[in-house]
Amino acid sequence: MTQTHQHEVIIVGAGGAGLMAALYASRGADTAVLSKLYPTRSHTGAAQGGIGAALGNLEPDKVEWHSFDTVKGSDYLGDQDAIDYMCAQAPEVVYELEHMGLPFSRTDDGKIAQRRFGGHTNNDTKQPVLRSCYAADRTGHMILQTLYQNCIKNKVHFYDEFHVLDLLMNDGVANGVVAVELATGELHVFHAKSVVFATGGHGRIWELTSNAYAYTGDGVAITLRRGLPAQDLEFFQFHPTGILKLGILITEGVRGEGGVLINGKGERFMERYAPTVKDLASRDVVSRSIYLEIRDGNGIKGDRYVHLDMRPEVVNHYAELDGRTLPDGTPYRVTGEQLLSKVPDIVDFCRTYLGIDPIKEPMPIQPTAHYAMGGIPTNVHGQALSDAQGTIVPGLFAAGEVACVSVHGANRLGTNSLLDLVVFGKEAGKMAAEYAKSADYKPLEANPTDFTRQQLDRILGKSGGEKVVTLGEEMKTKMMDDVGVFRTAEGMASAIEKMRELRERYKNVSVDDHGKRFNTDLLNAWELGCLLDVALATAVSAHARPESRGAHAREDFPKRNDAEWLKHTLAWMDGDQVRLEYKPVTITKYEPKERVY
Repeated sequence: MTQTHQHEVIIVGAGGAGLMAALYASRGADTAVLSKLYPTRSHTGAAQGGIGAALGNLEPDKVEWHSFDTVKGSDYLGDQDAIDYMCAQAPEVVYELEHMGLPFSRTDDGKIAQRRFGGHTNNDTKQPVLRSCYAADRTGHMILQTLYQNCIKNKVHFYDEFHVLDLLMNDGVANGVVAVELATGELHVFHAKSVVFATGGHGRIWELTSNAYAYTGDGVAITLRRGLPAQDLEFFQFHPTGILKLGILITEGVRGEGGVLINGKGERFMERYAPTVKDLASRDVVSRSIYLEIRDGNGIKGDRYVHLDMRPEVVNHYAELDGRTLPDGTPYRVTGEQLLSKVPDIVDFCRTYLGIDPIKEPMPIQPTAHYAMGGIPTNVHGQALSDAQGTIVPGLFAAGEVACVSVHGANRLGTNSLLDLVVFGKEAGKMAAEYAKSADYKPLEANPTDFTRQQLDRILGKSGGEKVVTLGEEMKTKMMDDVGVFRTAEGMASAIEKMRELRERYKNVSVDDHGKRFNTDLLNAWELGCLLDVALATAVSAHARPESRGAHAREDFPKRNDAEWLKHTLAWMDGDQVRLEYKPVTITKYEPKERVY
């Protein structure tokens, strides 16, 4: 018999957004967190370089500069009211994390240390600004640990290794979820007054990704299947510096500390593409620049990668050429020991996975699928929206990478993901608890697990059918080739047909393991279904946008088209058909203009 649990607020996902939501919801409501992973294994722990906030601890900075950089970085697709809200909240939430016990790196006088990051500038001088607050290169890990400890202290209920497979709704109102307990294979129903989705992104659609194995688009796919839209899926960020062939991220903090990108001719090529900020341009600009260098035959030894060089002698040489100084005006100089202390994990990754020491040798890198700008549409309070008019879905909230507020627009600035997690995780948790105070438990359906059982039984009922790994590899290869850094109408049309073919073949997918306990074979198959759904919606959304904006770069439409395409995409799934609608971007004070770095 299916077990039923009841909590006022159910949070799905235990990364930074889920834990921040849980911490705040638990202050006003009975709160439970469901996670398919043990919480401290969540992907937030992989975030390295920092969290953005205009503290001005080392040099002048302003919230308004942070807001404008975010709008400009978004290629003007970000909603400016939401961006202003996030950037204004940033200093307060960083100090709040500090007071919770987060061990930030420090200046000599004990303040939170800050470093440069791509796209963050002094708006007066146009030079990079020290804005990223960091804990060495383990910032996400420290946020995750700090929030988890505080949730335990606050007596949040945790259901670890419970994989959510469906959202329950009653007459358009969210009232719970269905999850499978990994240890037993049994389905559990969680009855709630409000539900917060914080399930992360969907980077495993692409062949080369920095994303964790668990990042399979569950939240977006589940809500699509429940008739809700996904917003701006065509905008997916490729981080410029992933370890060659592995996709493991080399934090932007390396370039913030002075590392430079070098092509096969030994040239620092970013001077051609972003003459003012060079290697610290926004991620979409740097990723495209790397691809253009490779396409022009300037990869290392003619291959499909370039070097990221952080050897002290190279860093110091280019710092002198750039006239780079410390906040006190003295010339910027670093030693190997100083770089090692600031990015210890990066040095360890390169030694472990590449067999090179980045203090002595350049690192081979290539762009890697990294971050979803699109997701479940929400307002600044984390409330999920059901249409282009902004109609709120009662009882449903979303935060973090699964959500689209939209503060990242067409391209996210580095450090703004961790900021997004804590600012909107906090807001979603507060609002979910407030909603629960005045709401009743909406009755559950007679058989709330029926839809979930149908999905699992279909997979278990097949034998000798399609293999998960085969379908997954075909999906990832096609999406990487045709819906990657550069796109064309022909390529995306081909990808749409391929995703439809794969979704049809997926109906015959089979698994070898038919057991109950820890059946990861079955759950991998279910996750592939999520990825295929999101991949199709992504390809259709991208094909329908005939312009280049942020991370959506079309070779057949190389220019941005504000007259016709300064708008958000909303996508609904109806079988193999994806229906699109659009809604305007919120512009408050920054009129769109050409981005110059």
